[in-house]
Amino acid sequence: MQLENRLESIVKKVRSYHPDPNIPQLRDAYEYARRMHEGQTRKSGEPYLTHPLEVMDIIADLRLDVASLVAGLLHDTVEDTETTVEDLRIRFGDDVAFLVDGVTKLSKFEFNTRQEAQAENIRKMIIAMSRDLRVILVKLADRLHNMRTLKYMSSSGQERKAQETMDIYAPLAHRLGLHWVKTELEDLSFRYLFPEAYYEIAEKVASKKRQRQSFIRKVISILDDLLREHKIVAEIYGRPKNFWSIYRKMRHQQIEFEQVFDVLAFRIIVDERAQCYEALGLVHNLWKPIPGRFKDYIAISKPNGYQSLHTSVIGPYQERIEIQIRTQAMHKVAEEGIAAHWLYKEGKAVPDRDDEKFAWLHRLMEEHQDHEDPVEFLESVKIDLFHDEVYVFTPQGDVLSFPSGATTVDFAYAIHTEVGHHCSGAKVNGKMVPLKTQLQNGDIVEILTHKNQRPNKDWLSFVKTGRARTKIQKTVRTEQRERSRQLGRELLDKELKQYNTNIRAWERSGKLDEALELSRFGTLEEMLGEIGYGKAQADIIVDKIYGDSDAEEAEKKKKKESAGKLGQIWNKIVDRGRTGVVLDGIEDVMVTYAKCCNPVPGDDIIGFVTRGRGLSVHTRECSRVSHLEKERQIDVRWANDTEVPDSARRPVSVRVYCTDKPGLLANISQSFTKAGVNISQAQCVTTDDRRAVNTFEVLVHNRDQLKKAMRNIEKIKGVYKVERATN
Repeated sequence: MQLENRLESIVKKVRSYHPDPNIPQLRDAYEYARRMHEGQTRKSGEPYLTHPLEVMDIIADLRLDVASLVAGLLHDTVEDTETTVEDLRIRFGDDVAFLVDGVTKLSKFEFNTRQEAQAENIRKMIIAMSRDLRVILVKLADRLHNMRTLKYMSSSGQERKAQETMDIYAPLAHRLGLHWVKTELEDLSFRYLFPEAYYEIAEKVASKKRQRQSFIRKVISILDDLLREHKIVAEIYGRPKNFWSIYRKMRHQQIEFEQVFDVLAFRIIVDERAQCYEALGLVHNLWKPIPGRFKDYIAISKPNGYQSLHTSVIGPYQERIEIQIRTQAMHKVAEEGIAAHWLYKEGKAVPDRDDEKFAWLHRLMEEHQDHEDPVEFLESVKIDLFHDEVYVFTPQGDVLSFPSGATTVDFAYAIHTEVGHHCSGAKVNGKMVPLKTQLQNGDIVEILTHKNQRPNKDWLSFVKTGRARTKIQKTVRTEQRERSRQLGRELLDKELKQYNTNIRAWERSGKLDEALELSRFGTLEEMLGEIGYGKAQADIIVDKIYGDSDAEEAEKKKKKESAGKLGQIWNKIVDRGRTGVVLDGIEDVMVTYAKCCNPVPGDDIIGFVTRGRGLSVHTRECSRVSHLEKERQIDVRWANDTEVPDSARRPVSVRVYCTDKPGLLANISQSFTKAGVNISQAQCVTTDDRRAVNTFEVLVHNRDQLKKAMRNIEKIKGVYKVERATN
């Protein structure tokens, strides 16, 4: 009965905004979901049906249509019951079937790693989302309720889900203009990623609740009197900023909570656009504005359609406050996001290719077509969803937005792929600048091109947008493959000359087909590429046709010829099985651990076959991995329960940002000792504002030991941030 009552309250909410909802279909979907999930429970012990009902309620808060509501009720039936997509299509129609399929994980496929599975699921969702935006809205509702009930998962599951939410789903909500969804997802993720910091901020915000409410009432009263005096009718609200935004400011500026001044934000909602600027002038006349803190998102709206004026001022009692000013129509877009301007085509919510609000989505889809590797696609998505943006101008006055830190090369690729490929120079505000120059708000950028210019691999070290990185990587790899094939052709022809023949003669005689079959290559181009990369030896391939027929002698020759070359590495690797190399954490002649990221047992790692120096192991997060040739990368994993002995513990650099006060360094050192971590080297740098940056090189057995030490240090009063440092 309790679940039926919950359904009725949601139906009532739907009727409040929908002119003519198909209530019988909603009830039919409820009965179907109840029957399919009968006997299933959540980790909390509640009937499983509570989850789809709560997802449906969030979808109603987003004010979506009946098909979306039904999809919310049925979104887990295909994944967790015997129901098929076709079953849903027959009973509930094409729309519902498509939406459910779009949010259903690829659980029936096998993936090599969890990261690859995550990447493919995100890719599938974005492809479906490009056809119908309701897919991502249903998925966001699903993720929001899962995050609200995350406490019932294991700690490792909590951290993984929270990180994925912070990386993908909160930025997606931001891009779609769903501010309330974004902020709740961020705070829920923050709670599980940095629990000590979360509860400390929550406690401090709660301790000043009565004082804050009194201050909010006072500011609203002052603003209301001011606007009424000038005959401007307005709604005024005040609220504290969400915990994650407070923490981000503390971390970015390396300050403590008490030093975060503009914790409060006020919103003024007026009727007309002109009144926004009039209200802004009155506020600035009343209270002193803080330089550099004014942003006009009305004249230059955000890519998701968000419009508002933002300013920070010194308010009553010399308190810093942020004020946002917008119209009712702008407020509707800010609150409802993408749902405020649906575009229906054949019953689906389709993003218009000509609408600037959806340009970022079409860019993602273009990059999807260029990415062979799903993990690279996911990294590209994360970059393009990054929400700190700068706005720059073309010479014609058009406005383009980029992630913070983007360069002139990113700008060039945003104009056109060919402009990026042939970019030879750039002018910013009329002056010539290096290509790696980072763009600032308001810059006017002009790109210079030359027909002989080609993408440079070094560009990958400074470009920020997924589009630029994808296009550069694709071109560089294509050129590398072509060079490898050319080298492979030269090496193979050189071997064939000893037998008075060449590749063309082999093709005519049929010996090439024989060589491809014996060497297990599909095509000549594939074989030449592998020879050029050093993964196959031309002399061994030729010997298979002309050489010694004795298999044992041929194998001895193969090992002898490949000594000191890549073949020696591959001889070792091929015996390890399809799962890749299994590492015990100790360096040897064949395996070394990259100094740039210093991987330790427990890290997610990848191997790189070097030329003549064995296998180099990096963490997958290492910034240098994206620059490594894809063809030379190989999956590696740690042996089960890997923990290196004391004599071979792995070095790692840890950086600690803190206040400069007596005894703090000793407390940090003691935290390392308690975790069993040995400090081999320390470097401490202090600044004029009584802050310190301490870099420790420590020796650890594995990642869990390192994380334990870092968590202990984070709890020390006066420590702002602890991070694993890379070279």
